[in-house]
This record gives sequence, C-alpha cells and structure tokens, in this order.
Amino acid sequence: MKGKIEEIKGIYSMIGGKIRERMEEFRMMGERGSNEDIFAELVFCLLTPQSRARVCWRAVEKMKEEGTLFHGGRDEIIEKLQGVRFKYNKADYILLAREKFVGGTLNLKNLIKESSNPFLAREWLVKNIKGMGYKEASHFLRNVGRGDNFAILDRHILKNLLLLGVIDEIPATLSRKRYYDIEGKMRKFASLINIPLAHLDMVLWYKEAGEVFK
Repeated sequence: MKGKIEEIKGIYSMIGGKIRERMEEFRMMGERGSNEDIFAELVFCLLTPQSRARVCWRAVEKMKEEGTLFHGGRDEIIEKLQGVRFKYNKADYILLAREKFVGGTLNLKNLIKESSNPFLAREWLVKNIKGMGYKEASHFLRNVGRGDNFAILDRHILKNLLLLGVIDEIPATLSRKRYYDIEGKMRKFASLINIPLAHLDMVLWYKEAGEVFK
C-alpha cells in the first residue's frame, strides 16, 4: 500500500503544475465564460457517463461550432453524438437542459455564481437536471471553478480508491448516501497524503488516462 501511495505522490509532483493551471482555467471559466460557454460544460458532463471524455468534448465543440448545441433539433444533436454511448437519451437530456437555460428564464452562469454553497448547488443540479447524478454535477461544478471540495467518482477514480484501500469494494450503484460516504473517505485520504481533493481526483484520472484534461 505504501508503494501505491508513493506512486500517487510521485505523479502529483510531476503534474501538479499542470493541475494547478487547469484548476485556474476552470475558475476563470466560471468567472468570465458566457452563459453559453458554461452551458457547453454542463452538456459535456451530461455526455460523459460510460463514454470517453475526449469523444464527448469533441462532440460538444462540433455542436457549438455548427450551432447545433443551442439551436439544433433532436436528430441533429444525435447525429453529432458519434461515439457517445446512450446518445438518444443524452440528446433528450441536452434538449431538456436547453429549455431551462438557453430558451428559458434561468441563467446558468448566474445560478452558479450566486449560489454561496456549492453543496446546495450540487443538490439543485441533481434534483432539477435530468440525466445529472452526483458524479456529473460534481464534474460540472469543478469545471466552472466551484467544485474544489468534490470528488468525481467515475470508474477510474473508484478503481484507484479500491487499489489504495480507501474503499473495500466498487459499488454497483451510487446512491446519495453512498456517494457522500465514498467522497468523505476520499477527502480524508487526500488530507492524509497532503494533496487537495480536486487535485487528487485529477491525479487518479491521469494515472488511468495519461493526461490532464477535463
């Protein structure tokens, strides 16, 4: 176990600078990004379950470039989701979110900026955005500079938490209670090895994916 922890610390010493740069980019997105930019981040996080992050982001960029993200119909969106799993359901999630934040009365950027408590913001997102669970909501808030104290419990992170002895098993599903429980354990572990929680999340993702991304 000690060797695994030293490996994590070694990775962090190597890529810590890149992680800090990326976290600053996330913070600036939340502060200076347009409502449309922030909506694109929300869509990215809606697409990621069981799909590769790079594939999802390419789909978002293509939809933004061609105007499909904000104005395209369901069939046009589906066409752009090549390589994204469950693209039919996810196209519906995009359209429902768009009704709220692009064509509706809610301004996503203001909603995030004006929320003084990121944990309450996460609960709101999970409750009000179809297709968004705790992992996706945590991911989104991190990507707009409001998720420093969240864990993004995807399969890469859970696998490594198991290897590090932080959890005893990978749960088949993540209820709210289970998510908070594992997130709390990861937070304690991060404190123990002196790596900020959001940074540790990116270190474990890098260990599996080989890059610092989103």
